[in-house]
Amino acid sequence: MNYIIKCLSFSLVVGVTMVACNSDFLNTQPLDKVSGDAVWADQSLSEAFVTDVYNGLRDGILEQMNFDCQTDNALYSFGKQDVNEANVSPSNLGTVKNTMAWSDVYPRIRAANIAIFNLTKPKFDNSSGIADRMKGEMYFMRGYFYNQLLRYYGGIPIIKSPYTLNEADFTVARNTYEECVNAIVSDLDSAAILLKGKTLTSGRATVGAALALKARVLLYAASDLHDIPTAKAKSSVIASFTKPELLGYVSGDRTARWQKAKDAAKAVMDLNQYGYKLNLTAPVTAAEGQQNYINLYLSRSGGEADGIFLKYYIRASFDDWGSWYPRNNMPNGYHGWTSSEPTQNLVDSYEMMDGTKFDWKNATHAAAPYENRDPRFYASILFDGAQWKPRTPDGAGIDPAGQIQMGEYEVGTAGSATKYSGLDTRNSSIENWNGTWTGYAIRKFMDPDPTLVDQNIRQEVPSIQIRFTEVVLNYAEACMALGQEAEAKTWINRVRFRVGMPAITETGAALAARYQNERNIEMLFEEQRFYDVRRWMTAPTALGKQAQIIIITGKLKPGKSVTTYKYNKDNYTYSYSVQDLGTGKENRKWADKIYFLPISRDEINRNNKLVQNPGYE
Repeated sequence: MNYIIKCLSFSLVVGVTMVACNSDFLNTQPLDKVSGDAVWADQSLSEAFVTDVYNGLRDGILEQMNFDCQTDNALYSFGKQDVNEANVSPSNLGTVKNTMAWSDVYPRIRAANIAIFNLTKPKFDNSSGIADRMKGEMYFMRGYFYNQLLRYYGGIPIIKSPYTLNEADFTVARNTYEECVNAIVSDLDSAAILLKGKTLTSGRATVGAALALKARVLLYAASDLHDIPTAKAKSSVIASFTKPELLGYVSGDRTARWQKAKDAAKAVMDLNQYGYKLNLTAPVTAAEGQQNYINLYLSRSGGEADGIFLKYYIRASFDDWGSWYPRNNMPNGYHGWTSSEPTQNLVDSYEMMDGTKFDWKNATHAAAPYENRDPRFYASILFDGAQWKPRTPDGAGIDPAGQIQMGEYEVGTAGSATKYSGLDTRNSSIENWNGTWTGYAIRKFMDPDPTLVDQNIRQEVPSIQIRFTEVVLNYAEACMALGQEAEAKTWINRVRFRVGMPAITETGAALAARYQNERNIEMLFEEQRFYDVRRWMTAPTALGKQAQIIIITGKLKPGKSVTTYKYNKDNYTYSYSVQDLGTGKENRKWADKIYFLPISRDEINRNNKLVQNPGYE
């Protein structure tokens, strides 16, 4: 009997052991991932999850193809942009930045939803308020991503809870534009409350970032494009759309919307945490103005006080494409790719130092188009004759002066000279596949340190997502709309004084035009122009013309002899010819359908509740 019991007992033990082994075998928990429950039970893992949501910023404004290449400001060297030719459709979206593509942005929104859900009742110690801080960041990032979609497509589906596999229906309709604005503002208000007084590391959301983004959202909401009665009067495509509530406000008090935009901007200004040399009562010198602007976009030497929300780069992180911005956009004579090229249209919009317009019909201007211009021109654009970095060894002997060469010049002796093609042209002896088409290259956001050889050393200049000067300009624009022109000019002129430009004095429509040009020059290459000309509904004029380029020649003066070319007006007579780029490269035109961009046909097929934007049905 005892033997039988022992045998049975042994069998049970073996059986249990085998069951246990089988249970372990069937455990499919991956060894290289952490479960959701484990993430939200651990503060460090929760923080890692939250931090990863910021990766949705990608390269920010420092992509190889600057977003201004889809405006009159710039040209992309390596291929036409379909949106510039009004050639986009649900089956051909053209080039869509990752930060506004549905397939990239909605997964980040879902991640923010998951984080907010789990951080509402944290499973780790929150006595220090860290869970509240992380939740505040996720409210901000959710609002940020939704606004990226909203200003590109108009109303989009607002989803504020994480979907699970148990959902009865995954299809969802687009919210109205007004509902989207309200949802985003609600998120940003929640973020501001949760982030107030928190100590945060660089590059993360702050109360200032939440309030500044709110000011941007409300400024757009008050603008012409999103006031449907105004938009209908200016666009037959919008007027014929059966769902105008997806694009803007169909009713309500527009003055009240402008007041909300003004108040939101003023709330950021009243924080007294930001601002760089905006207390001046007269213009600084041209040299100081140029340096001030450089300090702003490098976020150094005091200019970092203008930054509100930035993405930072460190040289040790090899996956940050934005840190290669100089290599991607430097002239080919420095072994750069000249990917994003300023147009002549942009260059012509820079004022003279005295505040007057540049005019090719003015003989003095035409003879020396790069002299006596707004100091921001010299800080932002690499032009023919501009002093820049030392050349790499293969170019140093050809150009020991380190000057930009965008033209065709004579070398030798006048009367028997030979033609020499500048090192930064498409006929360069250094590299010729990557030269500029327009005759210009970008300087803004380039670290001028001569020891940085941009072809193989990455820079650590941050991508500025939101800065205080935008808030100031938003405030001024709202003031103008409310008839408070004196207040508006006070702040516009403070921005101008910082860079050495004189005060503007216009009123009415002339003031609005000066402001719009000022905003473009100040916020150049910062993803503003694409949206500004749309929300002002000036896009048909601004974007409905061909990109212009400059052709430069340098002819030796009688009796002069030059063996190594250098920009020198004593030796050369320079001539400048403005031309259209040509429709073969990019045939730019405007169509009202591109006030809003098309929703992908794939998204429409997945979700039959989605309504397509006007002009793409």
